[in-house]
Amino acid sequence: MRILDLTKSSSKPEFVGVWLPRQISKRVRELSQAFPALILTGARQTGKTSLLRRLFPDHEYVSLDLRSTAEEAEESPRTFLDAHPPPLLIDEVQYAPGLFRHLKVAIDANRAAKGQFILTGSQKFTLMKEVSDSLAGRVAILTLPGLTTREIRASGWKPDGREAHAELLVRGSLPELWADRSIPPRDYHQSYLATYLERDLREILRVGNLRDFERFLRACAARAGQTLNRSEIARNVGISQTTATEWISALEASNQISLLEPFFANVGKRLVKSPKLYFHDTGLLCFLLGMSKEALGPSPLTGAIWENLVFTELRKWLELLHPDWTLRFYRDQQQREADFVIQGPWHRLRVMDAKWAEEPRSDAFSSLEVIADVLRGAEGVTETEVALISRGTSGHRLRHGRRLVSAFAVDGLLKED
Repeated sequence: MRILDLTKSSSKPEFVGVWLPRQISKRVRELSQAFPALILTGARQTGKTSLLRRLFPDHEYVSLDLRSTAEEAEESPRTFLDAHPPPLLIDEVQYAPGLFRHLKVAIDANRAAKGQFILTGSQKFTLMKEVSDSLAGRVAILTLPGLTTREIRASGWKPDGREAHAELLVRGSLPELWADRSIPPRDYHQSYLATYLERDLREILRVGNLRDFERFLRACAARAGQTLNRSEIARNVGISQTTATEWISALEASNQISLLEPFFANVGKRLVKSPKLYFHDTGLLCFLLGMSKEALGPSPLTGAIWENLVFTELRKWLELLHPDWTLRFYRDQQQREADFVIQGPWHRLRVMDAKWAEEPRSDAFSSLEVIADVLRGAEGVTETEVALISRGTSGHRLRHGRRLVSAFAVDGLLKED
């Protein structure tokens, strides 16, 4: 399999190599049969193009990653659509925002036809603005994250020990790194970062000094899993707090990070209000931290990187299985903290911590149980369950409402409801 030069701006080739099936495929097909158009968003290199070209082989494919094609679509959208009638797959559609109004006209000309236009984009905020302005009610929207650990297993990887777990964290969740495991993760992520800085960032922000932004990225990586303090990051990097806020928004817009909000309830306690920062890919996170597979074991950062992986697994599976459920964290001013709190449509909360240990000590449940007791007094909450998410390969119920969950099988936990 060839290694893509991620720093070049060119039309994307069709994926070559081991195909890793994606859990989201069924949902993509269903929505394409229910709406005239579908947009698949997600960070660069999560496999949007490869997935859609496989699912829709009869759609003509046009990439706006090629600047001349994007200019044609933006400056002469009607001519562009006349030259490329549906069924049509348009890649990186955010590079031609003027196209959306004309897509609306084309859809309305044959509103009953489903799946006419399949679109991808790497900048969700730009896309959502154009969709709300032009394509509301006409388009289904999905986000493709990196691979889940269950999808990664199709590459031959197995979660059988510390070395395999370290490889998982350092390699991350981008499909190409698992389709060809001979690709060095450090080299790949270095190219990925250069592409991101040069392409997506320049489209979202007018950054005068890309070196400052790279330092900002590394400062964010050092705080993964921590509550976000914009003023501290700004001070350390040497930028204004306003700039730090704008750059955090840019990272969110390009699907590189998420801000996890705290759990709020009427429990009579003073709770921390700042969100926690997580990266969408632990491979990029490890690269920014300078972490190799060999360095992970003794590093004090390993726990935070593992917690970040658990966050991404929970987030991916909730989007697939229960998109209306909420994922939060808990921290109060008595410094009681739970890494994750999941609330669904029922009156039960799951209060959870991520643990790097394969077999966490039983007393690790104690602080979670204190929080669970507090949250049982929250409005509408009648039942709580506590769980530790570990590196173990099997999970099981313990006594007194305790759960030990494998990070490689969190979907099983969520499917129970």
